Amino acid sequence: MSLHLDARQRAMLQEMGVTVWGPPPAAAPITPPAPATSAVAVQAPAPAPVAMAVPPRSAEPPVVAPLRTPPPSAAPVPPPAGGSTTPALQLHTPQALYPSADPAQTPSSLGRGWLIVAESLTPADPLGRDAGRLLDNMLRAMQLHKHPRVYFAALERSTPGAEASPHIPTTLADAVATLQPAMVLVLGHVAARAALGRTEPLGRLRAGPHQLAGCPAVVTYDPAFLLRSQDTKAAAWADLCHALALVRGTGAGA
Repeated sequence: MSLHLDARQRAMLQEMGVTVWGPPPAAAPITPPAPATSAVAVQAPAPAPVAMAVPPRSAEPPVVAPLRTPPPSAAPVPPPAGGSTTPALQLHTPQALYPSADPAQTPSSLGRGWLIVAESLTPADPLGRDAGRLLDNMLRAMQLHKHPRVYFAALERSTPGAEASPHIPTTLADAVATLQPAMVLVLGHVAARAALGRTEPLGRLRAGPHQLAGCPAVVTYDPAFLLRSQDTKAAAWADLCHALALVRGTGAGA
């Protein structure tokens, strides 16, 4: 009869000094380790890494359209420094100064008509104010108040400066062609520069002969200057007498 002792029992007997005779205990069966694939198989699948949701670096970034802001409201462009888009000197349409004058009472020596070009502060009433009244006295001294075809072309200064419109000479030439005056009186340096395109001093312009669209022209002082310089009235009167003499000499009839 044999005793079946397990390993624990045998170890206790050896500790007590009892020798156990018999076959050694059978070796415990070795359980082979589970294959790695089985362990992996029972593991829960790892969650997808967050980085996989990000597009690869080589991908082009999406194009985002920039925000469009409304354009500013249109504003007038300011004139450039030292100039202006609007000329400072404008020419008004010639108007008759004495339209009620009787042609039958017009002296034949005054010719067929006169055109006067001058700067005026009151273009609608060229014979108003002090300068206009002086002009009226000058024309009456020449007996031009008896002529129904005496016209006044006013130059008006809209802004400081004397930058004249480049169309003034052409407009005056058209007026001369339409009115057919016997004489053009140009009063003042501003008018001479705008009408004749001359920039010489007024004293030199007074001395020289001029023509405007084929019509003789005489340059003299303007009434506003005569009011400030009383001693130049005699020279102005001499210029007016010179204009009368030219008209009489040409024999331009009424």
